[in-house]
Amino acid sequence: MPVDLQALYPRLIHLMLDTVFVVDRDNQIVFVSDACEALLGYRACELVGTPITDYMHPDDLAITRASIVKVMNGQPHYDFRNRYIRKDGGIVHILWAACWSDEAEARIGVARDVTAQREAEEELRFLAHHDPLTRLANRAMFNERLESALREAHRQGTRLALLFVDINDFKGINDVHGHAVGDQVLCTLARRLEACMEATDTVARIGGDEFTVLLNDIASQDAVAEKVACALTAMAAPLGAELSGVKMPSCSIGVACYPEDGRDADALLRHADGHMYRIKQQYSAQR
Repeated sequence: MPVDLQALYPRLIHLMLDTVFVVDRDNQIVFVSDACEALLGYRACELVGTPITDYMHPDDLAITRASIVKVMNGQPHYDFRNRYIRKDGGIVHILWAACWSDEAEARIGVARDVTAQREAEEELRFLAHHDPLTRLANRAMFNERLESALREAHRQGTRLALLFVDINDFKGINDVHGHAVGDQVLCTLARRLEACMEATDTVARIGGDEFTVLLNDIASQDAVAEKVACALTAMAAPLGAELSGVKMPSCSIGVACYPEDGRDADALLRHADGHMYRIKQQYSAQR
């Protein structure tokens, strides 16, 4: 006995993990498969008879309307992406394949939730330029910004400063309390260091317990000294209750200023590192 495929089509459509939409010339939803509830949080009966544009993210309306015009003019698309607002207020990223049906006088679209993929892509892009633990800029981003800032300072005749920050006795925290606690301390110090700086400054973790700070367009040596004093005070403040029992380490901060201490990135980094090392030696000698 032959299988009646026509009778199976409705069931097959509702079994699909992707959501099928049929939308008329006036953007009214005339059919949507059951997968819509997982995608947007609405049941099919709530969506049918309403404008599909009501659920689009407002920032994506213009590009989506332009895409709709193309589809209705006979140009199907298979990789259009936009965002919709879920019933619970969340945002979902959708990948569409859509075409126009002259027979039905309607748009037929298949929507796939690619939110997890989009978030993973964004995280990978973020990690290319940021430290995964502290979320600060990493060495690569810091070097790019330093080179860019040096070019701008040279053109404009302005000054900038570089701080090299090293945490004193940090190894002892890892040895006594474990690396998980050490990581918490590093994240705390990262947030404190950021709080002392301006939005135009760049704070980076370049490895282990070492941080660098790029201070753009500084007015004077006194302004740099104020930043260093702020950082030293913030970093020395007691840790919160979640890290009770951990003695807050001090830090050593080396400074290099452009153009006095060097005119290129390597020279400034060497100067700041050397200055930090001398301060660290003084700290060790006083213990």
